[in-house]
Amino acid sequence: MPIPSYEEMMLPLLTFAGDHIEHTTDESLEYIKKKYRISDDESEILLKSGKQSVVSNRVGWARTYLKKAGLLDSQQRARFSITDAGLKVLKENPPEITDRFLMQFPSFQEF
Repeated sequence: MPIPSYEEMMLPLLTFAGDHIEHTTDESLEYIKKKYRISDDESEILLKSGKQSVVSNRVGWARTYLKKAGLLDSQQRARFSITDAGLKVLKENPPEITDRFLMQFPSFQEF
């Protein structure tokens, strides 16, 4: 199974944050790897730059896009939590979160 795209990771990442607890980037990476059953070998696949794993990069972009839309907030480096807007999205129970979905948020449009 290929490593999911960052768009495929956005809803699970938001759901993970839905517990109202501040999480670290490492916790989110481990959650996504477990959810998608990403093996250790797959976790070691690097970007062409050779500096970051593909899965870590995609989790990072998913988190960034959710923050730019105002669904996640980050008060400290490498930490994040869900916002009221993020909780509202979860209550709406969308089937997925994509870039197109995020365009409804002015802060994401500006980004």
